[in-house]
Amino acid sequence: MKSARNKTIYINPTEIKSFQDFELLPKEINARDLQNKIYLTNSIIALAKIPSGSIDLIVADPPYNINKNFGRGSIKLPEADFRDWCDNWIEQCARILKPTGSIYICIDWVSSGMIQNILSKYFFVRNRITWKREKGRGSKNNWKNNMEDIWFATKSDNYTFNLDAVKEKKKVLAPYVDKFGEAKDWTEKNGEKFRMTHPSNIWVDQVVPFWSMPENTEHPTQKPEKLIERIILASSDEKDLVFDPFLGSGTTAVVAKKLGRKYCGFEIEKKFYIIAWKRLKKTV
Repeated sequence: MKSARNKTIYINPTEIKSFQDFELLPKEINARDLQNKIYLTNSIIALAKIPSGSIDLIVADPPYNINKNFGRGSIKLPEADFRDWCDNWIEQCARILKPTGSIYICIDWVSSGMIQNILSKYFFVRNRITWKREKGRGSKNNWKNNMEDIWFATKSDNYTFNLDAVKEKKKVLAPYVDKFGEAKDWTEKNGEKFRMTHPSNIWVDQVVPFWSMPENTEHPTQKPEKLIERIILASSDEKDLVFDPFLGSGTTAVVAKKLGRKYCGFEIEKKFYIIAWKRLKKTV
């Protein structure tokens, strides 16, 4: 039994056994099959079925190879095997992305350099975003891990980036004026002096979902909706198709739906697929 304040979405074995609404991948995929669908499938196999040049934005949060249990026991591959696995799906992502498309890959510091190297084989690497996650236990003989990386890359030099959609409001510390005494690149409202500035690649305003938040689930590495929202706003337009090859608890699909984008996602675990399905059903 959970407390009244605990809003976490849980799935019990009985629900998994009785659930009937699994969407299984067709033998051949056409454009309609990619629109507003989530599939229970193995991404590595299913990616090969997606038509080339059909996706506008890819947001990928793959397993980090850190002995975390995603439903099939804790597995940590040898480094070379993990590199080959990542190279496989990233190459497929390059094939299915439109020439104007972008890809974002979430990863921990251990494998971050490897992801950059693989991305550079198939994409133009644009930036490394580092975000403060503020969750997890400390260490007696090491620094507490308090950050993760998100690599941003594009298929070409012609890509979507909606700067105004992600500008940040910052307090003006030095409110300069021009020669006419007018505010120079800042605004005052209700006594507050601020400017809308270009976003940086250091994000410290994110909160990892926790038990009293309605977006929280039992997925072990769930990303905040606000984190994915910033990515989707910046690198896609309304009605674009946003794809997540490792859907997990469904955050990418949920946020894409909220923002008026089309979504598609693959998830291999029934438990997390059901969680994603329940979240999408609640989303309008």
